[in-house]
Amino acid sequence: MMASRDTIVVVGVGARTPLGFDASSSAAAVRAGISAIQNHPYMIDRFGEPMKVTRDIGIDVALAGAERAVEIAVSPAQDALRPLMASTRPTEVSLILSAGEARPGQPKGFAAQVNTKLRSRLSQKVVLEGGGSTAGGHAGGLLAIYHACKTLREGKAQFCLAGGVDTYLEPETLEWLDENEQLHSEGNIYGFCPGEAAGFCLLTKLTTAGAYGLKPLLEIVGVSTASEENRIKTEAVVLGEGLGAAFRFLFEDAPVDPVDRIICDMNGERYRGNEYGFAVLRNPGRFKDAADFETPADCWGDVGAASGPLFVSLVAEAETRGYQTGPLSLIWASSENGARAATLLGGPRRST
Repeated sequence: MMASRDTIVVVGVGARTPLGFDASSSAAAVRAGISAIQNHPYMIDRFGEPMKVTRDIGIDVALAGAERAVEIAVSPAQDALRPLMASTRPTEVSLILSAGEARPGQPKGFAAQVNTKLRSRLSQKVVLEGGGSTAGGHAGGLLAIYHACKTLREGKAQFCLAGGVDTYLEPETLEWLDENEQLHSEGNIYGFCPGEAAGFCLLTKLTTAGAYGLKPLLEIVGVSTASEENRIKTEAVVLGEGLGAAFRFLFEDAPVDPVDRIICDMNGERYRGNEYGFAVLRNPGRFKDAADFETPADCWGDVGAASGPLFVSLVAEAETRGYQTGPLSLIWASSENGARAATLLGGPRRST
């Protein structure tokens, strides 16, 4: 399949996770099934056991709030920008950033704070113009990619840096998760292990990549968003309407080939598994094997808004190193606020 001049491609990725400080080491650890899940140094859950978390061991345990999130985000953002920074042509980049949803331990306005501080750190290396931030939750990083694609298609920017950063490790946040029975433990097997991470993708049109001499890593075949009314932590029963709609919107303009690879933010909570099952039933015939999906949260923990861009880096690494299972990958994520987002990725062979 030949790519059109308006095709949007990924030309840079960056990742920092509890498994590794860059995209290649994080991807290698996930591929090997290595788990970063460990006991929290001092937080105890309601069963009297140490809380199970994943954390970035390269960041001072005492660093908190927006400063901690920015410290996690800086190096992967710079990694994603590196191919462009090597170019001699001066250019502006639009930064679109997502953080976790407002919650105890993460005050309102947190995403905007992180955005301001991160821009300040990155502006020493690159000219940032436009974009913005959102407290998007789990789907946030994919929503950032969605808005980046829209910005590029509308000609409002030549390059977009889309990313997500999240950290659940504030004590107040961990206590809130415990009270909501969301923490994974021997006494609560359907909870999740909270973590922290950041992921970024540098996006541009295929023609712009060519003009700058940048090599496409992946093609964005499609992006979609939708909303789920029957949300987690309510009495409502989820029937996959929101996620099913996100898949349907994605497949409407996509190649007819079935999806080869599926990576998602399922984290052990029953709700998410039920939601996916119904969403697949609403989109028959679009998957080679819908039961063969990958859940990196098993390895690096639940990393919230960072999930989507980190999934992009996993696919990019697989393409670069030659172990990608097929040309079409589906990545998706679900926020507690009802936001649903999905992206179809194609190998660079589609962009020739």
